[in-house]
Amino acid sequence: MLEVGPGTGMLSRQLLALNADYALYAVEADADMVAHLEKELPELKERLIAQDFLDFNPEKYFEGKSFSLIGNFPYNISTQIFFKMLDYRRQIPEMVGMFQKEVADRVVSPPGSKVYGITSVFMQAFYEMEYLFTVEPSAFNPPPKVMSSVIRLTRKEKLELDCDEKLFRQIVKTAFNQRRKMLRNTLKPFFPAEVLMDDPYFENRPERLGWEEFVELAKRVGGG
Repeated sequence: MLEVGPGTGMLSRQLLALNADYALYAVEADADMVAHLEKELPELKERLIAQDFLDFNPEKYFEGKSFSLIGNFPYNISTQIFFKMLDYRRQIPEMVGMFQKEVADRVVSPPGSKVYGITSVFMQAFYEMEYLFTVEPSAFNPPPKVMSSVIRLTRKEKLELDCDEKLFRQIVKTAFNQRRKMLRNTLKPFFPAEVLMDDPYFENRPERLGWEEFVELAKRVGGG
């Protein structure tokens, strides 16, 4: 298990106390926190990685083995964390984490929601979503100005899409970059004008489409 951003080690202590059959690693970018953890949690010292998670290379430490993610994730890099997960999805079967509530809502929201977007589509293509609970600002010291949420993502059995993944990502990003417009207007780089005009399907806006439908669009573009 890899804890991201352990800080002073409040969660780390609880995880170590479980005496579970996994090795707990932690990646922490703040040098002061690293020094604190080395002093207060010496049992974690050999598995404490002084590095930004976004620069972290799992191959160096886990050699292709699976690991789960856990943590009170840094709110300012939440989206990048999800994209990092996707890059290493073959090694990450599960993640449980706390995020700013609006970010958590965005990731777990189904099609049709106002906050459903690019990250929602990308993550839901490979992971099952579960909203666990909301955390009030009063749970923190000092209390933040935002609500927080804990979510769980569990990887699906199928690790590959039935389409060109690069093309899939391009279509999703292009569609949501102008989310208020119909697909007829946003997907001009991918489809002939007559297809966009004649097929009523392209009257949809991107938030109406689930990840499976974006896969189908990518297959149509790619000739699949």
